[in-house]
Amino acid sequence: MFLENTVNHKEKFGWIEVICGSMFSGKTEELIRRLKRAQFAKQKVEIFKPQIDNRYDEAHVTSHDENKIHSTPVPAAGNIPLMADDCDVIGIDEAQFFDDEIVNVCNNLANQGKRVIVAGLDMDFKGNPFGPMPNLMATAEYVTKVHAVCTRTGNLAQYSFRKSSSDKLVFLGETDEYEPLSRAAYFKAMRQEKLKQIELNDIEEIKPKD
Repeated sequence: MFLENTVNHKEKFGWIEVICGSMFSGKTEELIRRLKRAQFAKQKVEIFKPQIDNRYDEAHVTSHDENKIHSTPVPAAGNIPLMADDCDVIGIDEAQFFDDEIVNVCNNLANQGKRVIVAGLDMDFKGNPFGPMPNLMATAEYVTKVHAVCTRTGNLAQYSFRKSSSDKLVFLGETDEYEPLSRAAYFKAMRQEKLKQIELNDIEEIKPKD
């Protein structure tokens, strides 16, 4: 599982792999696939996810296809090293929900000789970089960007369009609240939402006041 430094052959070190993309792109599926391969190779694997993500299961990382692997929910990134000391491979799902400390945690684990595999949304519903994901991608040795299929055009989708009116950044949901869209479909949908909001505001302004 270790790579060897080409200068000092006695030095062993790990690395970071990031799997990113929109919702419904198969990030968790790919994370589970890599972790199960490591388990098959008799490596000691531990998987972590943020405690707030209990959409499918309290104690499992679960993909949209219901493929699952046992995990440990943690309230903060700082809890991960306490439970990963004797592991060969560490998996972390929904990394965008952790604070920036997750970047230091992953780098420290990799520096200790561990393979760290991280999955998360690279952009939020507004199309902006999501939480610590940009810094994780910058410091990782390997970055895999996976894509969903746009529900409106059939093209590759890299945006997660929120159909709900909620403006909260952290808003757990599934097909009822989110839709994977291509660039063209996403920005068209965002323009339509903006026009709809303007119309609603205009209606509110002309309503007779009591």
